[in-house]
Amino acid sequence: MRLPDPSTARVPGPWAHRDVSANGIRLHVAELGEGPLVLLLHGFPEFWWSWRHQLVAIAEAGYRAVAVDLRGYGDSDKPPRGYDGFTLAGDVAGLVKALGEPRAHLVGHAWGGMLAWTVGAMHPRLVYSVTAVSAPHPLALRRAIRRHPRHQGRASAHLFRFQLPMYPERWLTKDGGAAVAGLLGAWGGPKWTVSPEFDEVVRRNREAVLVQGVAHSSMEYFRWAVRSQLRGDGRRFAEAVDRRLEVPVLQVHGALDPVMLQTTASDSGIWTGARSSFQVVPEVGHFPHQEAPQTTSRIVTDFLAKV
Repeated sequence: MRLPDPSTARVPGPWAHRDVSANGIRLHVAELGEGPLVLLLHGFPEFWWSWRHQLVAIAEAGYRAVAVDLRGYGDSDKPPRGYDGFTLAGDVAGLVKALGEPRAHLVGHAWGGMLAWTVGAMHPRLVYSVTAVSAPHPLALRRAIRRHPRHQGRASAHLFRFQLPMYPERWLTKDGGAAVAGLLGAWGGPKWTVSPEFDEVVRRNREAVLVQGVAHSSMEYFRWAVRSQLRGDGRRFAEAVDRRLEVPVLQVHGALDPVMLQTTASDSGIWTGARSSFQVVPEVGHFPHQEAPQTTSRIVTDFLAKV
């Protein structure tokens, strides 16, 4: 089977596509609007396109909205290494500088949200605010898995399945990326999975995971997250992010999220700064920005206006 070209990630729209060099790699971004920078960081199993609704809404609200393909995804570089928390945070920090801005509002979903928390702690001078969508603080998630194995531990079981060598990549790409459709269906809310848009979401994300190197790169995020717990770099990472953020934090969470439980996300409060808030979106699963785009965009833009 012929694999999709990475350029298929450059979905046309009102945004402009370009490449930016940051932290020693090339990152593909889609951007729209003018004003203060809002950097959108996607999760798994997605790519920049998951922010298509917010790109438009945030730009219309008077901001420069930029959605990036993270390292290893879409049309960004896919180097063999660099999927640890320190390097990934360096990618985001480097991107803010490469875009010519002194600071950015960071908006991240799932893995992207974890990175937003991390950059807020490690590179606070580059951050105006942090918005974490379906993304508890990294240490809140770690503690919840250890203390509540039957709840958050069970919900995060995929973290441990992805530790196997080779098999997860084959599973993700088998039958044209059918596993991606299964993940989106299992993690999304019931209303979204029967919506007219869902078929296109599945099609584009299945195609995106089939791009050469994406399946392996995406698994490396999870492998580092788990394996580093027993190593010195994991301890150093925990020490680096174990601080209350100096900037306002918005947490947006789906009431029906089966992957990152609402109780885990709410336990992140000890790391949030002043003027922070926690918003729950009803009848929504793990993908609020796609399942309820208008509601999520309104919550985010209202928060940005107050910052």
